[in-house]
This record gives sequence, C-alpha cells and structure tokens, in this order.
Amino acid sequence: MRSRKMLSLPWFLCFTLPLTFAACASIGSVVNSITGTAVRNRPDWVRDPYTKYDRNANFAAVGGSSSREAAEKSAFGRLVAYFGQNIQVDEKVAVSYQEAVRNGVAAAWSENTTVDSMISTSASFGSLVGAEIGDRWDDGREYFAVAVLNKATAIRIYPDIIRSNQTMIDKLVSIPTEEKNTLEGYARYQFAATVADMTLPYVNLLSVIGVPSQTIKRGDDYRFEALNIAKTIPVALGVRNDRSGRIEGAFAKALSDLGFQSGGSGSRYVLDVNIITSELEYANNPNNYKWTRIEAAANLVDTSFNTVLLPYTFNERAGHNTQAEADNQAYAAAERKINGEYAGLLQGYLNQLLPKIQP
Repeated sequence: MRSRKMLSLPWFLCFTLPLTFAACASIGSVVNSITGTAVRNRPDWVRDPYTKYDRNANFAAVGGSSSREAAEKSAFGRLVAYFGQNIQVDEKVAVSYQEAVRNGVAAAWSENTTVDSMISTSASFGSLVGAEIGDRWDDGREYFAVAVLNKATAIRIYPDIIRSNQTMIDKLVSIPTEEKNTLEGYARYQFAATVADMTLPYVNLLSVIGVPSQTIKRGDDYRFEALNIAKTIPVALGVRNDRSGRIEGAFAKALSDLGFQSGGSGSRYVLDVNIITSELEYANNPNNYKWTRIEAAANLVDTSFNTVLLPYTFNERAGHNTQAEADNQAYAAAERKINGEYAGLLQGYLNQLLPKIQP
C-alpha cells in the first residue's frame, strides 16, 4: 500500500523535492542519498581543483579515499599520471637508486646535496619534487586532498636537478681505461645508467610544461657500455674434484652468458670452486640403492683485496643401482643446478653492485 501511495503523489512534488534538497545545499549542507543524514558541502576544488588554483600557473589533481594519508597519496598519484608514461620510472631502477641513497653513494657522487635530497624523497616518482598538498577536506567518512605543482617552481628546480645528475654521471664515467675494465668500472656505468633513468623523466616533464632542456643519454646507453666492460674482464676459473670438466663447463657457460671471459691465469677475479662427494646410507632402503651427496662451494674472489665478492653453495643427492652411477647422477644434478641458477645469481649481484664511495 505504501508504494502505491508514493506512486500517486501529486506531480508537482516530483519537482519540489529536488528543489528542497538544493535549497539545503545552498545553506551549507546536502543530504546523503544512502544514509539520509545531512553532511557538509564539499568545497568546489574537490570537483575541480582549478576553481581555486590558476590553471595557467599550476598543475593540480584531486585524490580521495577513506583516510587522509591515502587521499594525499592518491592526489600525488593522479598528478603524476597527468604527465603520462613518459615520466614513469621502472620499479627496479627506483629501488636501485633508493639503495644508493641509503648507502650514501648518491650523495658521495653528487655536487648538490640539496638537489640529491629532493630527488631521494620522490625516487620512485610516486610524487613529484616541488609538488605539495594544497588543501584537504573530509566529512568524517571520505577524505580528499589536492596535489599542486607550481609551474614556476618546476621550471626553477628541475633544470638544477638535471644539471646535477648529469655532473654526477660525468664523474662516474670519467675514469682511466685500466680502472674502467674492472667490476668497479662496471658498477660505475651501471649506476650512471640508473641516474640517467632517474633524470630523463625530469627532462620529459619540462617538455610537457613547454620548457626546452638539455639532451641526455638514456640509461640503456650506459648499460650497453657496462656490458662491453664485462667482455674485457677475464675471470679465472678453477674447479677441484671435477668430473670430465662438467662443473667447470657449467660455470664457464654462466659467465659467458653474462659477457665475461673465463679461464686463464693471473686474472684479478677468480671463481674458485670446490666439489666434495660422499656416499650416503639410509635405513630401510627397499631398493638397496646406492646414494651420493655432492656439495659445491664456489666463491667469486677479488684477488687485489683478497675478498669474496659472491659466495655460492649448494648440495644435491642422487641414487642408483651402483655407486659409480650414483656419483655420475650427482654430478649431473650439480650441473643442472648451476645451469639453472648461477647466471641469474651473478646478474643479481652485478645489478646491485654500487661504485665505491669517493674518499
């Protein structure tokens, strides 16, 4: 019955009800259509930030969420998204840069610690250097914030960031040939690539604003040079207790896959490998199998400082009808293990390698 009465209301109420709510809005409140409770008016900037911030002087974006912190993060994210993919930084690059900041490496190679500090605060470009939260508003349930980047501020700050980073890159790659063709030289070019990748978005952002900037190399240009350095670095490879050169061959392939030469003597870098096999006995062995455990310890050593750069250990086991064949299967298992993971392990180490801090 109640629903029928609603349907039979006079036609003019269909128009006066919305006007009633509109009148409420005009005096400072609106009615939540779900809860039926009155809430404060949202400020105009929630709908359009440029009602408060001059479009000609600023970039602005509004974010909303269920908490103040999340709303601010959303606002910064929307501001970044405004400039598109051309200012996005790969997550691995950002993590590498943040690690360099934590270890003091970035500051050690920079001539502008203020700029460096500013970069580190937004190293992943989840925010933008110079951007600020302009206003906040909430009704107790929903939170809104507006992130604002002043164009004049960006034009003043970003060229300094670009120049500072380019100076850092120049210092990293300005090394004599005998120092260049080392893992230290490799690390310098890898870090130069990271800094270049962190700088390019600022160049692109300035181009969006309409400000020309200097041309810089891409990070991949420096990574290519790092690969060329790897090709000049011989790694002496020695394996004790090998069988038919199988273990040595597996390590040699891993080094070759990353561009390193292997073998020879008198090299600064040595991959020292020791293989130990032992017979295993198991109780309740129904098939009377013979078992062999194989253990490997491989250390990448810098002989100039007698330091282990990358340790690598594992153990495997294999069984067969005869001990000889069990031994053979154990070596095969070790070979597969090395083929499957050592190149990736070494690549991960090289990617995280940072140039030594300048004295």
